[in-house]
Amino acid sequence: MRLLPALRLRPGPSAAAPGYRQGQRPEPRTREYFYYLDHQGQLFLDDTKVKNFITCFKDVAFLSFFFKQLEQNRSGRYEAEFPFLSRCGRERNFLRCDDRPVVFTHLLPGDSRLLSYCGAGERLVVPFQPEKLTVFPENGRLYHPAPAKSGGVGLVRSALALEWSSRFQYEHGQEQPPTHFLWEGRSYRLTEELLPLLWAGSARECSDIPISTCPT
Repeated sequence: MRLLPALRLRPGPSAAAPGYRQGQRPEPRTREYFYYLDHQGQLFLDDTKVKNFITCFKDVAFLSFFFKQLEQNRSGRYEAEFPFLSRCGRERNFLRCDDRPVVFTHLLPGDSRLLSYCGAGERLVVPFQPEKLTVFPENGRLYHPAPAKSGGVGLVRSALALEWSSRFQYEHGQEQPPTHFLWEGRSYRLTEELLPLLWAGSARECSDIPISTCPT
């Protein structure tokens, strides 16, 4: 049986780095920092030249605080380039991402009901809702509900998506999106209720690039 065809990897959106300086002070007693989240759920300083497991942030307490404070950037600063913001007192931490600001990495060991995200283990979890898994036709990636203030939808890390690929069923053939997901002896019909959020996000990204390059 071949792997779920929709789970092919494609590059996510990229953004040219705007003019900034890490730790800059746009006003008294205020500092600003700039971060990047890749499609594996690894967080980096945005201007890190080599981004890999060695250079990403790994401190669980920091990651937990950063992502719990994360919200849409409505600060009036860098909103287009860094769509999300995590505040710490008067410190502003701007975030841009390869795909979504939440990346689910694994189910907690010994508890198949909690899905962990962004490298913080049990400190950052949501209830696993298998029926709400959604493959987005535009990029073939797999998504799951995420905290509302982070956009309501998160990316499932590619390694986890591939691990689950044999659990998907295709009522209308494998050239169409999956319709069911097998989990713990039960077949869940996929609701696809995340699609409106995903299409809305795709439309916002498309509005920032030339019309000729937008998907039709």
